[in-house]
Amino acid sequence: MKLRLKSIFPSRDLGWNRVRAMCAHPECHNKLLMRAVPGSRHGLFVGEQWYCSPDCFSVASRAILISLSAAEVVEVPRNPRLSLGLALLTRGFLTTEQFRYAMARNEIEGADLETAVAELGWITEKQLAVARSAQWGYPVLGQDLSAHSVIADLPPILFRACSATPLYYSRENARLVLGFVRQVDHSLLQAIEHVTRCRAEPCFITRGELGRQLDRLIGPPRYQQVLDEQAGNPLQMARTLGAFAVQLAATEAVFARCHSFLWARLAGNKGTADILFDLKNVESASPAAHFSDVAEITPGLRDRVFAKRANRAR
Repeated sequence: MKLRLKSIFPSRDLGWNRVRAMCAHPECHNKLLMRAVPGSRHGLFVGEQWYCSPDCFSVASRAILISLSAAEVVEVPRNPRLSLGLALLTRGFLTTEQFRYAMARNEIEGADLETAVAELGWITEKQLAVARSAQWGYPVLGQDLSAHSVIADLPPILFRACSATPLYYSRENARLVLGFVRQVDHSLLQAIEHVTRCRAEPCFITRGELGRQLDRLIGPPRYQQVLDEQAGNPLQMARTLGAFAVQLAATEAVFARCHSFLWARLAGNKGTADILFDLKNVESASPAAHFSDVAEITPGLRDRVFAKRANRAR
């Protein structure tokens, strides 16, 4: 009796190369037989593109990394509705004489108006936040959002770099409230909305509230952020992401750019990781890039990445 493969696998004929046809990596060499093995990986998505394995994802992600790394970051100038001095004056936080003195000092000495009035003790941090709110047209922090711990799977590295902090975060409601001190950072808002699919709403807070709220930011279980301070080239970054994809049994990946940071989020059955590549030193980065671990990484993962890079360097 002849044993046919049709008797083992489902009767629907998918074809031996169906996985290759489905995988978005054009040079994928995986076959349907490997997909039929119980316990085999289910692949991961990058937007609408599906990759059958971490290897295919790592190779294909190079194009995304190259595009984001080479993209010129253009900050669109945003002019406030009125100057800070006028905002302080119209709110009654400065008298006319104080306003004229601060403006004269600004013209003669080039002293920043905010610094001048703060040094003279004419305004408080809260009054300054209220003036910023009037200046830019965004609300000031309400009492109901202050002095609360925030649990968020978001990278504090970005918040500290942009002088911002989460004040409220709900994945169920797809809503995030961010507090800023000097001005609203739209690059950060756009990156967060793209990665998390949450609506990011800005408001103004004091510098003291910024520090306290950052200290109250808590990462949820099975979440980690990792900063690669010397990102290397896109090939090295892609292989780093491939290693994390294996660690997390990743099923989804999202990429974004925020100032000099390239942000890659990998989510899978074993947790979520935000990997941040600092592109400021990308041209001078060595093959053995240095990791600054903000959360614990699975033992041995970093060594494996370093070993691969060392072998390539030889």
